[in-house]
Amino acid sequence: MLYRWLTPRVFLGHPRPCVFVHTYHGHIFHSYYGPLKTRLFLTIEKVLARLATDRVVVVSEQQRREINEQFGVGRADRFAVIPLGLDTTTFTDWASRGASFRAELAVKPDDILVGIVGRLTEIKNHQLFLRAAAEFKTRFLSATGESVRFVVIGDGALRNELEQQARSLSLVPDITFVGSRRDLENFYPALDIVALTSLNEGTPLTLIEAMANARPVISTAVGGVVDLLGDPISRNSDASFVICERGVSVPANDPSAFAAGLARLVADEQLRREIGVRGLQFVAGHYSTERLVKDIKSLYADLLKRKSISKQASGGKPTFRTAS
Repeated sequence: MLYRWLTPRVFLGHPRPCVFVHTYHGHIFHSYYGPLKTRLFLTIEKVLARLATDRVVVVSEQQRREINEQFGVGRADRFAVIPLGLDTTTFTDWASRGASFRAELAVKPDDILVGIVGRLTEIKNHQLFLRAAAEFKTRFLSATGESVRFVVIGDGALRNELEQQARSLSLVPDITFVGSRRDLENFYPALDIVALTSLNEGTPLTLIEAMANARPVISTAVGGVVDLLGDPISRNSDASFVICERGVSVPANDPSAFAAGLARLVADEQLRREIGVRGLQFVAGHYSTERLVKDIKSLYADLLKRKSISKQASGGKPTFRTAS
């Protein structure tokens, strides 16, 4: 709690006003590491947010509601919502790419390729993706009349375990683990559907990148995903999944709902196209690097004004401390 004041200039007798900004990209307040550790981390975050932080930055409105309202971290007036930004020009020719990645996997032009992109860690919950894929094959595949393949893009400590799970679920040879890839401009256009199964997210870059390539997405309704997918358009008869403006939303850790939502996307090419177009338009308007830079500049300008920090008051340039 003393980190606000324990800066080098304090020990030299020239304390400099500091502005402390803490940015959340995700959080661990859902007891992933056990109730005791979670309680400890949450207590620390609450104390620092109240006593030693000038502004708490979150990447979505849903994340703000979770952290501030649900978990009681910080004061509402100290929160700022600044969505992520990325260079969407990387994906401007998305329609002309993708063939090489599909050829690498021996995926036929008419096959539906469903992919999940991300680190193979517990929080990403790839186990749900595999269980949903297996249930989709058992319950829905024949009814769709489509040939469907699955690909896992990413690497991590759970790879061997996940590959074993895929074998035990009889997903081989319909699923391929390709490890880490840097050619995102090639593999996103190759995917017909992009999935995300995380237990928690701030604003997942994977979904933003997928939307920037006009890819339809299906995701667990966690964290900032809710804001990305937009308002509900329709629900299926048993309400297990929801079709939203920019993707299909399913409850966390529910393989049956995920399989049903996936089947809806696989069976409806027009729906996939419409979701992809709306996602592309949304990302272009809300997640550019230009908008991100503008928002950050505005944040720090406001902090300087509120704290009345100037060179005359501080004896030099104001100091900012950031944490994330």
